[in-house]
Amino acid sequence: MNAQQAIARLPPFLVPFFTFSYPTAPPAVPDSFPNSSYYNTGPLDACIIISCIAVMAVLRDVARLYLLEPFARWKLTRDIRLQRNAKTTITNGKTNGVTNGHTATSDSANGETKENGEAKATGVEYGNGHAVLSATNKHANGNEHIIYAQGIALSRKEAKRIHRSVLRFAEQGWSVISYTFVWCFGLYVHSQLPTRVLDPIDAWLNYPHIPLAGPVKFYYLLETALYCHQILIINAEARRKDHWQMMTHHVITIALMVGSYSCFYTRVGCLVMLIMDWCDIWLPLAKMLRYLSLTTACDIAFVLFMVSWAITRHVLFILVIKSTWDAQYLIPHLWDPVRGQPMSAKLYWSLLAMIIALQVIQMMWFWRICRVAYRVVSGKGAEDERSDDEE
Repeated sequence: MNAQQAIARLPPFLVPFFTFSYPTAPPAVPDSFPNSSYYNTGPLDACIIISCIAVMAVLRDVARLYLLEPFARWKLTRDIRLQRNAKTTITNGKTNGVTNGHTATSDSANGETKENGEAKATGVEYGNGHAVLSATNKHANGNEHIIYAQGIALSRKEAKRIHRSVLRFAEQGWSVISYTFVWCFGLYVHSQLPTRVLDPIDAWLNYPHIPLAGPVKFYYLLETALYCHQILIINAEARRKDHWQMMTHHVITIALMVGSYSCFYTRVGCLVMLIMDWCDIWLPLAKMLRYLSLTTACDIAFVLFMVSWAITRHVLFILVIKSTWDAQYLIPHLWDPVRGQPMSAKLYWSLLAMIIALQVIQMMWFWRICRVAYRVVSGKGAEDERSDDEE
């Protein structure tokens, strides 16, 4: 059974969740995607957004539980084992030196010395067959417990730190995966459109840009679903210091997507999404490296993030804002959706105001980025200014 037959067997109310709605004839002379199917826009397009959110939720959990968390847990536990083995080697060397300098009474004495050396190196002593913390590792207070993970004994503090790092690594890992995929798809869409990054005024020529090619329609709906999914995630995860700034940013972004999609400002929208998504890959990657204690790699990734942020969000995005301002002289402010003119003066100025508001929020974030960059240059290492509000 092929896809068309499978769609035909679905109940009518489910069809919009699996197929694009509002198919139409392509333009007589299309300037992009000549071999694609074309579509109009409408309320039923929200069904595709809902389907994409559901798929993202499933993929995120699969990637987190079966790929990202197991890898991070293995890496962090392995690092602790290597550190303890190194300490054991050093301690054994010192113990053997002391034993060789004195007369050993029996093999049992040597065994006991070696065992004690290993116990002190690992911070664990064994008595009556049970593991307890050594006084050299932590003061005995009766409240500490040993947790075994992958064959090694962890204190409660170590286990808690690993658990937190594993969760954060998986959260950021999904961001890297999702934004990388979406950015690559956006790059493909942009390569087929007659628009230029350094001269965004091309995105406003020949307005309105209807109907939409299938890839453009899917790219817009996929990006909208991604930001809606991000809103769900940031409310489910631990609160960041800039939680409300992030919420405001995402809400404005979704409003811009819906508004530009409804008014057929899709070409400038595709350009904005492309330049925005690039630096959203590097920041979560830097955080992933930090949670794995790869400090040098984290600092390098953060520098790349900072450079990409400055270029895309404070140079290229400002060019987009300028082109949006200049577009008022190119696009008639008419409210006539039936004839393909769904742009009133109030709607145009509202969209322009939201774009400027995004730039203001990004400037606030850039100040935080510069503070982190100062720590990198001063040798203190990169640390996320948006760290969790946790004790």
